[in-house]
Amino acid sequence: MEENFENLKVMVIDDSKTIRRTAETLLKKAGCTVITATDGFDALSKIADTQPNIIFVDIMMPRLDGYQTCALIKNNSAFKSTPVIMLSSKDGLFDKAKGRIVGSDQYLTKPFSKEELLGAIREHVKAA
Repeated sequence: MEENFENLKVMVIDDSKTIRRTAETLLKKAGCTVITATDGFDALSKIADTQPNIIFVDIMMPRLDGYQTCALIKNNSAFKSTPVIMLSSKDGLFDKAKGRIVGSDQYLTKPFSKEELLGAIREHVKAA
């Protein structure tokens, strides 16, 4: 059964154009509205405007990394309940632990599959 993720706003923050495009394609096929950002600063300005239901953020980014971005999102009372999923090319325990400390809700290792992306949304976003 194909699920319906319509009316769901998903933000993907990654400095890799390839990752952004891949995630966007997969999510749009599932019916999501996708907002992309190239780094934490770009994302923070867009979050207030778009109010995403869930945010996927890459850990390794210039200027503001994924941990800092997640911490800033979680420290903002308006968005602290928004699920933040960390994306990383490293599958390290240290990274996962650090992600938890800054308040991330889940950790996906790149390359991620469509199932992993949609599974994370299913798990963290109460049906819109």
